[in-house]
Amino acid sequence: MDKDRIAGSAKDFAGQVEGSVGDLAGDAKTQASGRARETAGVAQNLYGQAKDAARDATDAAVSYARDAYDNSGDTFRDGSQALAKKVQENPLGSLLIASAVGFALALFMTRSPSRPQRRSRYY
Repeated sequence: MDKDRIAGSAKDFAGQVEGSVGDLAGDAKTQASGRARETAGVAQNLYGQAKDAARDATDAAVSYARDAYDNSGDTFRDGSQALAKKVQENPLGSLLIASAVGFALALFMTRSPSRPQRRSRYY
């Protein structure tokens, strides 16, 4: 719980008491002062609640990120094992796929850069 929530609740309660005393005494100044303090307390309490909500959301995001990071090694290991199993089951197909990927990469890497067409200039 945030200290702004505690202080806001205290101001809210004190403002309610002061406003009630102003109502009983018939003093408009005390009544207005109490209502102003009550409003300030409510605002401070809401500010504290917003800070708590932001802190909770940040903690949850950090927790999710930590869990994803911790489990990423397992996911990579499972994927590698599945790929190795597929290669063992069908070695010729895997060799053909690897050859096609290598050939495509070689084409992309040895391709000469395209040059823009020359434009004739007319003055």
